[in-house]
Amino acid sequence: MEFIIDQLINFWQFTVVGVLIIIGFIVNSFGVDQDRPLVGLKFKEMPHMKPITIPTAGKGFWGAIWMWITGVRTWEIAKDWHFSVDSQDYVIPKGFVFDGASVPKFLASWLSPTGVLLVGGLVHDYAYKYTVLLKKGKKSTSEPMTQNEADQLFRDINIEQNGFHLLNNLAYWALVIGGFVAWNGHRERDCKAI
Repeated sequence: MEFIIDQLINFWQFTVVGVLIIIGFIVNSFGVDQDRPLVGLKFKEMPHMKPITIPTAGKGFWGAIWMWITGVRTWEIAKDWHFSVDSQDYVIPKGFVFDGASVPKFLASWLSPTGVLLVGGLVHDYAYKYTVLLKKGKKSTSEPMTQNEADQLFRDINIEQNGFHLLNNLAYWALVIGGFVAWNGHRERDCKAI
C-alpha cells in the first residue's frame, strides 16, 4: 500500500487527471441530461484551419527557445465556417486567426487547445474579440455580448459537442477567473467584426 501511495504522490499529475476522470464519469452518469440542447449548435462540417508558424526564425537560440516554450500555436480559418446557434445562422469568416481553447502549456499534453474544446473555443474567441457573432451574409451581427455571455456560450457549445460536463465547467470557471485579461485587451484595441 505504501508503494501505491508513493507512486500516486510521485506522479501527481496522473493522479489528478485520474481523479478528474472518475469525478467526470460520476457527474455524467447521474442526472445529467445529455440529450437536451443548450444552444442548439448546428454545422455541416468542421472548420477548415491552417496553422500559422510560431515565429522562432531569426530570434537567436535563446529567443527561439523562449518562443517555443511560451509561444502558442495560432490557426487561421481557411474557409468561411457556417454554423447556427438557437436557429440563427452565423459565419466565422475566412482569415480569422485564433488560438483554440486557451489551455496552459503544462496542461496542453492532456487537453489540446484544438481538441474537444475546438468548436466552442473558435466561437468564443470570435465573440471575445468582437463582442458579437457575424450573421450569415456578413452584413449584420448579433447583439453585443458581455464577457459572461461569451463564456457561457463556450461552455454550452462544448457540453453539446463533447458531453464532458465537468471539463467544460472547469474551463468555464477558468474563463470567469482569468478571461478578463483577453476580453479587456480586445476592448482596448477596439476590435471591430470583420
